[in-house]
Amino acid sequence: MDKKTPQVLRKQPNWEGLYFYQKANVLYQLTFVFTKRFLKRGDRTIDQMVQAARSGKQNIVEGSADGVTSMEMELKLLNVARSSIKELKEDYEDYIVSRHLTRWAVGNPRYDGMLKFCRKHNKIEDYQDYFEKWTDEEMANIALTLCHMVDRMMTTYQKQQEETFVKEGGIKERMTAARLGYRTNQREEIERLKRELEAANRKIAELEAKLASSQSR
Repeated sequence: MDKKTPQVLRKQPNWEGLYFYQKANVLYQLTFVFTKRFLKRGDRTIDQMVQAARSGKQNIVEGSADGVTSMEMELKLLNVARSSIKELKEDYEDYIVSRHLTRWAVGNPRYDGMLKFCRKHNKIEDYQDYFEKWTDEEMANIALTLCHMVDRMMTTYQKQQEETFVKEGGIKERMTAARLGYRTNQREEIERLKRELEAANRKIAELEAKLASSQSR
């Protein structure tokens, strides 16, 4: 494809490299262990929390994949992911309140350390060794912090994608631009060939004139 012709399909983002995806993956794995350790078997909250955590992670992946052809669908799925993360956040907050645990806020002696840890670490490998060691209060507060960070990161990312959508349009606009670009390239190529043919004809005429002149002598 000519460099001047706009791309119809967008380049798929490397979703595994997105920090909010990495943290969402941690949230899913953490939630799976949390519900297994601290909620009684048969508690309907287990499925709700695990599914909300999974939805947050999976809709980021699906949104990135669908964004190749439809940024509108990508934005919708990212909204679904954010809604799922917010639902999960509510469940962790309810757990802390109902068990009379402490919510680590600004001023709490453990708040700064927790915030620093969650900011610095994104991948599951950084967390999983603690899953069987942390108390329910520790895990719940870590999860709440990650929920907050994922939501903020996704909000920023969505705004960037929305700006791109306004500038580039959806797939229909890109297809139209690609067709127009292709036709423009075709016209330019035809004009170039015409100029080359005219130049070649002039050269031939010059050579024929020289040949006729030399024969007449």
